[in-house]
Amino acid sequence: MATSEPSSGQLSNLPEIHRFITGHNQQGEAIVQASNSLQWKPYDNSNMAFSVVYTTSSMPADLNNDADHKTHQDLMATGNLGLVNPNGTVIRCVDFKPGYSCAMHRTQSLDYGIVLEGEIEMVLDSGEKTRMGRGDVAVQRATQHQWRNVSETEWARMM
Repeated sequence: MATSEPSSGQLSNLPEIHRFITGHNQQGEAIVQASNSLQWKPYDNSNMAFSVVYTTSSMPADLNNDADHKTHQDLMATGNLGLVNPNGTVIRCVDFKPGYSCAMHRTQSLDYGIVLEGEIEMVLDSGEKTRMGRGDVAVQRATQHQWRNVSETEWARMM
């Protein structure tokens, strides 16, 4: 069991996540341009928390002159990012309280759900249930689904 104390608005006791955004220096060499801890936002009476790691607003992303990074920062400053970013991408981290099930939902997007910590049950609207452990990946193709943390004592995390 992880013993880190929650920080940066984090609700769970899972390890803190640090983000490292790369770019280029004046000589065109790769550098770490920005680094920080993820900022968390609680949802559903603090039963889960989201943290947006990065988002792009076009596909392919415009990487020229840091256009993607500026667009990401501007979008995050508005507070108006939904579950998906039309014509772009979103990567977010989600922590689930022990025993918590989110609402059944569908996004009109192609999503990859990777279990980082704990065990998650993927429930589909057909009633089918699949138990997923650390490292397992769900490829959600605009299907109606929900996530359930199967543990009654430990937080779970997905990316």
